[in-house]
Amino acid sequence: MEGKRSSSERSVLLRKIREFTRAIVEDLSNGRSPIVLIDRFRNYCTNQDAICYCSSDLLNGKETLTLRRESHVHRLDVLLRVLLIVQKLLQENRHGSKRDIYYMHPSVFSEQSVVDRAINDICILMQCSRHNLNVVSVGKGLVMGWIRFLENRRKFDCINRPNMAHPIPVHVEEVKDIVSVAHYILVVEKESVFERLANDQFCNANRCIVITGRGYPDIPTRRFLRLLIDKLCLPAYCLVDCDPYGFDILTTYRFGSMQMAYDAKYLRCPEVCWLGAFPSDSEKYCLPQQCLLPLTAQDRRKIEAMLNRCYLQRDVPKWRLELELMLQRGVKFEIEALSVHSLSFLSQEYIPSKIQGGVHI
Repeated sequence: MEGKRSSSERSVLLRKIREFTRAIVEDLSNGRSPIVLIDRFRNYCTNQDAICYCSSDLLNGKETLTLRRESHVHRLDVLLRVLLIVQKLLQENRHGSKRDIYYMHPSVFSEQSVVDRAINDICILMQCSRHNLNVVSVGKGLVMGWIRFLENRRKFDCINRPNMAHPIPVHVEEVKDIVSVAHYILVVEKESVFERLANDQFCNANRCIVITGRGYPDIPTRRFLRLLIDKLCLPAYCLVDCDPYGFDILTTYRFGSMQMAYDAKYLRCPEVCWLGAFPSDSEKYCLPQQCLLPLTAQDRRKIEAMLNRCYLQRDVPKWRLELELMLQRGVKFEIEALSVHSLSFLSQEYIPSKIQGGVHI
């Protein structure tokens, strides 16, 4: 569903919106209850015994919305209100954030997640990506290292100062003229780790590109990583906390999220390898007991649910083994725990030895 926002594409989207709304008006004028069919997608299932096609972007059935069901009335109201806002954005060639849209009708929308679902429904109905609707995310990702590029005539020159953080562009489709002499891309979960690497001059010493989504990555961060992998053909590694949430962030980069499974083809990065931190690293790097935290009941439930995802068994069985080990040992630890050896252990020992020694899965 990916694509650039050219004037012709805006015209196509506006035509689709007009046709969709006209059909609803005609149904209402003729005394019929409109029926809206929304395709459903998934990027994994929990059936590990059967042949699974979740990674093939196949439909997972349809959802039927109708005014005859009271529970659907509000949802259709929200969908049409958001669609009207999107239509105006496209007509005026302006952009708005999800939060902007929410505040246009806060009493009707009630909470942000209601708007988010409507935007996803509209993308599916119009067969496009969110950025094609001129709905943008407030970017939070950062990049540094051996890369230079342009975005809408604005120059990002990270090469000149490889250890200085730059914001990841929100309009990724407008990024062009990418130049890099990096050897690999490193994705780190947390801003604190990103800053540690910057302070240690990591990019100077290792000639790489470092990206962080500052937790669960937003869409621009995921799209930007996908773009760099496609354009530069570099290996990509991911470093996350050794806990269930770090692992979930890792799978979001590699396999995409269920919420946006309809667009997973353009958001996931199957090339990403897991660099750490592995549950087995606690013994390998002799972490003291004080650095290990017990898994909570909620942690255990999350791990057990993730273990059922079909892609772990099918695509990355070694990841699944490490996740099982985390559950078996009943402990977790943060990346920063490696600093118990020295403040720069992560940048000078842990990451270089894993990449040079091929210790990633």
